[in-house]
Amino acid sequence: MSQAIRWGILGTGKIAKAFASALKDTPGAELAAVASRSVDGAAAFAAEFGAARSHGSYQALADDAGIDVVYIATPHPMHHDNAMLCLRGGKGVLVEKSFTMNRPQAEDIIALARQKKLFVMEAMWTRFMPAVREAKRIVDSGEIGRAVQVNADFGFAADFAPEHRVLNPELGGGALLDLGIYPLSMAAFFLGAVESVQAQAQMGPTGVDVQTAFSLRHEGGGLSACSCSLLARTPTELTISGSKGFVRLHDRFHNTEEISVTLVSGAARSSRSIVLPRSGNGYAHEAIEVGRCLRAGLIESPIMPHAETLALMGVLDTIREQIGLRYGADRNDG
Repeated sequence: MSQAIRWGILGTGKIAKAFASALKDTPGAELAAVASRSVDGAAAFAAEFGAARSHGSYQALADDAGIDVVYIATPHPMHHDNAMLCLRGGKGVLVEKSFTMNRPQAEDIIALARQKKLFVMEAMWTRFMPAVREAKRIVDSGEIGRAVQVNADFGFAADFAPEHRVLNPELGGGALLDLGIYPLSMAAFFLGAVESVQAQAQMGPTGVDVQTAFSLRHEGGGLSACSCSLLARTPTELTISGSKGFVRLHDRFHNTEEISVTLVSGAARSSRSIVLPRSGNGYAHEAIEVGRCLRAGLIESPIMPHAETLALMGVLDTIREQIGLRYGADRNDG
């Protein structure tokens, strides 16, 4: 592998542009190539973000010998096929969340990556933010006592037309896969594996969930209360609580630069705030982790490991079953 990590980006939408911008803030990374379903779209993206090459098909990107890893930036329903294509082409992949539409699709990707000894990671960028990493260190240190509860919400008022990706069932729309993955993943990050889940939802006119609330029991006995909404601008904070106090990730917790630690002992109460700036728009931190893993010869990140991605996709499947949310990919997988 070359000293610089040679990235390819598959897709040219909003998230692809954000990631391409972040690569400029990522030491030892270069944007080697981009692919779109159109030659003109790929060429325009390459010109805007300085990609060395552009491809008018995803297959051409998968076949490009000058790439180490591909960022999959397409809508959820395309992740499975796009990731499998790149893995078959010998490329590692960073797959945007939600990782796939369901657990069977995720199992396909990870099985192929392990078979080919190629890197794959779910792009849960929040886990790699400096402020979040510090919150994890504090919680693990025992400063707030044993962490036993998480409360997390993520919501905004989606003023979109029905055909917009976020509301369109054909594009994996709904609050759960777009927003709910954040509270779910972070609850597991702080409290450990999910043992059981109970969910309720409000369904919208396009057939996807516009609000979902779910409670989690974790293997250590801890409990989480999580919610996501496309109808309400919620506080979008995450709080981890233990016997001695709590750590709060402030608005908007998924890419926050500020956390606070509050300790309570009888009538005494002390708080401190910690500001840990992110690099650029924040996506560089996950790209840095991918580079670290590739240089170390790892096929998975210990911070976002394969087993946890699979487990969380299974929890999402259970939530969807409970709220009656089905997609075409479920029929395809039996």
